[in-house]
Amino acid sequence: MIPSLTTPAMLLALTAVAAYLLGAVPFGLVMARLFGLGDLRKIGSGNIGATNVLRTGNKLAAFLTLVLDAGKGAIAVLTAKAAFGPDAAQIAGVAAFLGHCFPVYLGFRGGKGVATFLGTLLALSLPVGLAACGCWLVSAALTRYSSLSALVAAALSPVIAIFLGHEDMSLALGVLALLIFYRHAENIERLRRGRETKIGRK
Repeated sequence: MIPSLTTPAMLLALTAVAAYLLGAVPFGLVMARLFGLGDLRKIGSGNIGATNVLRTGNKLAAFLTLVLDAGKGAIAVLTAKAAFGPDAAQIAGVAAFLGHCFPVYLGFRGGKGVATFLGTLLALSLPVGLAACGCWLVSAALTRYSSLSALVAAALSPVIAIFLGHEDMSLALGVLALLIFYRHAENIERLRRGRETKIGRK
């Protein structure tokens, strides 16, 4: 299901563009350069997200990347919601996620979008977001695989939204979940082969 579309189409389009440009800011690369960690795209998995920053051994840089990547999704959603309403908020969340995964600033080669996904969920609905974060944490504690934990949280998020009475979010969360699975195609293959890198391993 989708929320009632009450915002004019032009404003929704402008919201999507602004949210995309915000989401496209590569905070992982910014933090890596500020902390002198080198080009993140040539380290570990080559991903620009917090998990790969953590593989450099710099926990502060990884934490800041996590907060900023989640924050850009949350800010996009909260700003759109305050300005126009729930319909614009969901579009902003999806657009910010797309910006992170396919950033115009980096030739459309971005990250996996997990932190931005969770930040978006928390801003759309705090209970749904907290439940999804809980799923990630439990899976990560049990398996030590960040990618698997992200897949579990993404797959369960539409179900959680429906269970908690947010059926209007289910379509947007389903789209985001499919995109996360698409972005994790290589991770899924490595998991299948038992070659995926665990959390904390450089």
